[in-house]
Amino acid sequence: MDEIDRKILNRLQADFPVLSRPFGIIAGEFGLTEKEILERLRGLKRTGVIRRIGAILDPRALGWVSTLCAARVLEENVEDFVSIVNQFPGVTHNYERKAYYNIWFTLTAPSWEVVEEMLNDISRETGIEEIVHLPAREIFKVKVQFDL
Repeated sequence: MDEIDRKILNRLQADFPVLSRPFGIIAGEFGLTEKEILERLRGLKRTGVIRRIGAILDPRALGWVSTLCAARVLEENVEDFVSIVNQFPGVTHNYERKAYYNIWFTLTAPSWEVVEEMLNDISRETGIEEIVHLPAREIFKVKVQFDL
């Protein structure tokens, strides 16, 4: 990752142009072509620097529900568990913590009933029974922007 990549990533984190060719607009800001921007982003994705570029929707505004989930997974099963969990639609991200509940993930669904069904499916497919979900009582949004 070079200095231009860093500047591009900083730029993409705020005020993303909602146009038919947003990367062309951003390319112009850097004196690059749209193709060059896209090639750089593909390279960053290939190397694992970025996972995806996409909108972040507010599930509540769509009439959906969202919850933070925590699972107790043996260290030797973490990779398999995460691989299975990541296949479920509505799982936006997950991370590992050094705690009793060591794998945490967020889950978004059309209803609490669907959340329960998905958690039951995750438990059945992974063999992990200790999964809890912790719906938010109050929402606090913090704008996260990484200065690269």
